[in-house]
Amino acid sequence: MHADTPGDRMELSSFPIIGIALAVLSAALLTVGNHLQSVGVERASRGSSTSLGAAGFWALARTPVWLLGSVLFGLAILAQLAALAFAPLIVVQPVGVIALVFASALTAVVTRRRPSSAEIVAILVAVASLAAFVGVAAAVSVQTTITDRELILILIILLVVLTVTFAGLALLRRHGIPPVVYVVLGGLFAGFVATLGKTVILRVQTAWASRDFSIDDTNLLTIACLVGIAVAGALSIYFVQTAHTVSNPQTVVAGLTIVDPFVAVILGITVLGEAVGAPLWSFGVFAVAGAGAMWAVWRLASITQPSR
Repeated sequence: MHADTPGDRMELSSFPIIGIALAVLSAALLTVGNHLQSVGVERASRGSSTSLGAAGFWALARTPVWLLGSVLFGLAILAQLAALAFAPLIVVQPVGVIALVFASALTAVVTRRRPSSAEIVAILVAVASLAAFVGVAAAVSVQTTITDRELILILIILLVVLTVTFAGLALLRRHGIPPVVYVVLGGLFAGFVATLGKTVILRVQTAWASRDFSIDDTNLLTIACLVGIAVAGALSIYFVQTAHTVSNPQTVVAGLTIVDPFVAVILGITVLGEAVGAPLWSFGVFAVAGAGAMWAVWRLASITQPSR
């Protein structure tokens, strides 16, 4: 399973339709799970806008609605990982934008309030942007084996991000950490979970395609990826739950659906090489569609529910 140079790359099978369908399922589970977690956090904290500690998480663990939301959140992650097994990262992750569209619909049902014209416009822009991005990505992207060098690069980037994150939090803590920071960090580390998860999936697919199941020193890198997934996943969970105590559910979903795909798509293109050979015009579509989706997500987050 040695693949240390670009010339050693092997293209792997991709089934974008299945990957997109599973990603939509993941977005739906994320939406409902996020809503239930938000309700659970509010009940457990009794409206207190403070970051969660050990006692806070213990209170959440005894809150049935939060536990149900956590189960759905976990199923959303499993569905997302399954989607990544069928399609490239740059195809699957942007589909998560539709989670905020689902969230707007759920909010309308829960509050028995019809969406405003501004919401409808934002939803249409989000869906159109998402369709353009994913459609082009599915047509031009490829899945290839990942080299040891690329895997090491991802792990180094994660270490740098971890260092900057904790240093930044230490500095901000003196003056108070803005609520949006928790939202952004939750999405940031979720993006690394998806990217590292994809690298592990690629390793397994490569071994299966080449019928090479030997155990050698390169497996240590895969183990390091699994450790990275555990660390990034734990941090994402912590920051998302803390974000629920200081932000409304729409803002939390907005952060996840913007930052998570942004991080994953950047790493997918620059490190995993999923857009190698893609025509120049496709990157223009990615830029325009990505900007449209980001505008729509933030617009929906700002008009569908007021801050706490």
